[in-house]
Amino acid sequence: MSGETQPGSGSRQRIDKWLFFSRMVKSRSLAQGHIQSGHVRINGERVQQPSQTVKAGDRVELTLDRRDVVLIVKASGERRGPFEEAKLLYEDLTPPQGETKRLTPYEQAIRSTGAGRPTKKERRAVDRLMSDED
Repeated sequence: MSGETQPGSGSRQRIDKWLFFSRMVKSRSLAQGHIQSGHVRINGERVQQPSQTVKAGDRVELTLDRRDVVLIVKASGERRGPFEEAKLLYEDLTPPQGETKRLTPYEQAIRSTGAGRPTKKERRAVDRLMSDED
């Protein structure tokens, strides 16, 4: 036994299983949810079905909650093993975190002053200014 537990590089595997075996998602059902939501691309094409296969050399782009991941498939997996075994399945081409600025839900909810519909307080201030001009 050579100590390598991964199958040969020429084999194909379902994308939902590969994402699970590579430890990108915690379960196959979460992987299927990402796929059906349109958050997974293989070689630039949006994946429509969890049954779509990947092979060595394919480029997988995955949008997660706080980051975008770009991976090159090196091999297909046999099982969900430890992280050290899962790293053998892909090459990570993800850009550094500093380049992409993702807003938190709180930052998305905050409205900058003067943008959108005015609040009650702002409307009253405008009404006071209008009445002072008369």
